[in-house]
Formats: sequence, structure tokens, C-alpha cells
Amino acid sequence: MHLTDQEKEILDGKHGEAARISLSVLVDLGELFQAEAMTDISQVHIDTTIYMVDAGVEFAEHMAELGARFAVPASLNPSAIDLRRWREYRTPPDLLENSRRLEAAYLKMGATPTWTCAPYQQGMIPRFGEDIAWGESNAIAFANSIIGARTNRCADLMDICAAIVGKVPRFGLHLEENRKAEMLIQLEDITPEMLADKAVYPLLGFLTGEMAGDRIAALKGIPRNTDTDALKAFSAAAASSGAVGLFHLIGVTPEARTLEMCFQGETPGVVLEMTRKAVRYARERLSTAQGDAADVVVLGCPHFSFPELRYLARLMEGKSVHSNVVFWAFTSRAALGWARNSGILKALENSGVMLFTDGCPLQYPSEAWNFHTAMTDSAKFANYCYSQTGLEVTLGSIEECADTAVRGKICRRDLL
Repeated sequence: MHLTDQEKEILDGKHGEAARISLSVLVDLGELFQAEAMTDISQVHIDTTIYMVDAGVEFAEHMAELGARFAVPASLNPSAIDLRRWREYRTPPDLLENSRRLEAAYLKMGATPTWTCAPYQQGMIPRFGEDIAWGESNAIAFANSIIGARTNRCADLMDICAAIVGKVPRFGLHLEENRKAEMLIQLEDITPEMLADKAVYPLLGFLTGEMAGDRIAALKGIPRNTDTDALKAFSAAAASSGAVGLFHLIGVTPEARTLEMCFQGETPGVVLEMTRKAVRYARERLSTAQGDAADVVVLGCPHFSFPELRYLARLMEGKSVHSNVVFWAFTSRAALGWARNSGILKALENSGVMLFTDGCPLQYPSEAWNFHTAMTDSAKFANYCYSQTGLEVTLGSIEECADTAVRGKICRRDLL
């Protein structure tokens, strides 16, 4: 790799041991992928935030003790817990202690305590074409695809290194030629009425991930006015069912104003169809629960935005959560603050909804909650649910989730 004089100084240890370690790791990564040089980045979204093993905590603490300070703004993905309402989350002491250790190390290095998987809705928004280093699969797909920023899938621990030196190797999706669509997916017999239903977008994303695998797909037929929360759900689902770091929605996303643009002037070599039958079947495949029992309803994977919280409050107005059901909604600290200031938080809590920040619903302390069956509006949560939590799951719309929480049994309607 070609290194600048400053980068050579960093590797020589002239900017501190933490910077030397960080850049040496990133240079090794670049050489593995035959990168020609490093590139400066404007921000990092750190994914090494959930306590799973001691090594993750110890690496963050070690770098902080070496005097590391983040060279660029660094937002934080969710913790394993709600760091402020850990009692209500029934957090065991050992998990609390290790989560606090991670928190302290990141704050010492200068991280922004966002603790959210949707930083693009909480103020940490890169510009089109900007080189960044993001972890978290849904955020990577959203940043590359919906915003048009440029990031590879930044792995755990390497995200810390990138934040310390403000650089990553220039390869993969940082390069224009690697952002070209490799396949075209066309919607077949999926009506405008279906596309007006937000519940269909997680399913479209899930199918896109399955069909694309590790290829860059272009999808034709998504309406131009599709809102951000639907695109968030699409991104999260696609990145959970496939190794999707970038997709193009023709006429919607910035690098796909036309079919020719996202294929960089070439003709699609692979053309597939996504049918109404496939969408319906995907919903059934993502629903493993038998019968109509559900003891926990989970929203906010990725974290709910303020508009989603506001809509949930309207759905729950004048209603109460059934005594047999726990109703969880996960959001960011920023969105929770807006909800509190607008009165929405009090209304939701009065109806029985438990709002948590900071945490990931897939990492809940299962030994403290005796759940068996979950219902969710998230295809990502449904896809990962059984393998990560052991719970059976039913996928439905936000409206169906609210009805289920109120009635105490699973309520679903047919897709259009």
C-alpha cells in the first residue's frame, strides 16, 4: 500500500501506541484486500458495543488506557441493555458491570453516546459520497444505499481502530466501480395498494437479501415517495437475509435515478422477478409460532424513530396492554427525549407500553423474562429471533402488533 508521510509516522509510533496499533491493523486489512492506499473518513459508527466476550471489553479498555482519543465523530450502536433503566430491563449484575465498562471506555475515548442502531435518524447523518466507516448491518446498507455515503462492512474492533486514526483502507464500496448493480429484480403483480402498506417493505427487503446474497441488486418498482422508516425496514431485512452492504432502488436512491445509472451504462446480466406469492410466503416463513399466543410484543428493531413512536401512540390511544402481554418498544435517547417533550412518552407508558433506549431487543436478559412467543413488525428481528433468543415469533404490521398487545392474542390480517 502507498502510505503518506503522516501514516508512516503513525506506524513508527510518533503519534502514540494506540494510533500505531490501530493503523497497523487497518494496513493489514488493506493489504489483504489489495487496497492501494488509505482514505480519510468523516465519521464512524461503532458496532463493538454489546458485551458478548471479555476480549471486546478488554480491547476498548486497553486502547483507552493507552490514551486513545477518537479522531473523528464516533456514534455507538446499541448496548446489550438499557444503560439508564437497567432495573426495569431486569439486567443481571455481571451484564450491567461489563456494559458499564464498555460505556466508560468509549466515553473516555470521546464517543458520542447515541447507543442506537439507526444513527441516520438521530443526527449522525453523512453526506452523499462521503467516506465513512460504519458497523451494524442495517446502518451500513442504509448509509450506502439510501444516503449514498461510502462504507464497507466495518467489522468489530476494526471500527475502534478506524475511529482512532480517522482512516480506512480504500477498497470495496469506497470505490465507484464496485458500487455498480450486478442484478436486476423486477416487481411482478405487486400492486400499488400493496406498496402503500408499510408492512410489505420488510418482506421486500428480506426477499431482496435472499435473492442478492453478496451481490449488489437493483430493484425496480418501488414508489418514489416511500418514506424513510419503510426504507429503514427494507435495509434491515435485506442485510439480515443476505450479505447486503448496498442496493439500488431505481428512481428512489441517489445512485439509481435510472436503470442505466446504477448499472453504470451496462445491461443487466441477471434479471429476476419478485412476485406477490413470494412476498406472502416470506411472511409465513418468518412466522414460526403455532397458535395465537404471544407473551411479548417487540417493536424497534432497528430503533423506532419519533414518527413511529407518534404513530404507535395514536394506535394505543384509549387502550391498555393486556395483562398477559409485555409490550416493548426500543428507541434512541434522542427520539425518547422528543417523545417525552411532546407528551407521547407519558401517553405510551399510561397505556402499558415499556419504552427502552440503548439496548437491542435480540440481546434481552432471557433468564429474567419467562417469554415463549414474540410478535414483531421487524423482519430482521423475526429472522434472527429463534437462533438468538430461542423464542418462537410471528411477524406482523405495527397495527397488528398493537392489536395483539391489547387483545392478548395474535391478531393478523391477510396482505393485499
